[in-house]
Amino acid sequence: VQLVESGGGEVQTGGFLELSCTVSGLSFGTHDIGWFRQAPGKEREGVASISEADGKIDYADSVKGRFTISTDFPNNAVILHLYNPRPGATAVYFCAAGVAPIDSAVSANNYQYWGQGTQVTVSS
Repeated sequence: VQLVESGGGEVQTGGFLELSCTVSGLSFGTHDIGWFRQAPGKEREGVASISEADGKIDYADSVKGRFTISTDFPNNAVILHLYNPRPGATAVYFCAAGVAPIDSAVSANNYQYWGQGTQVTVSS
């Protein structure tokens, strides 16, 4: 199993950034995918999750209306779109996979596989 994040970089508030998590070695039908982020000195927090097994999508309250998560089946990837991110969104973003269904999508303990992370820096 391998998860590889890409698309990180610097973006200004009011801008747009697309993060991609390319997945290999598992099926979206049996594994839920989540995006997490960790800022310096802070705990890792769940951002968004998607389950093709039960058709569920969840977002952290802090990103609702700004981030969207979707599955790119042709490229075996899960996409996170960041619309008008705030400087507080600066963090390393990780994607993770866990056996479906995941009861608590925002709990990192429920995910067995992790990518290496990609840095997102939001400037004002």
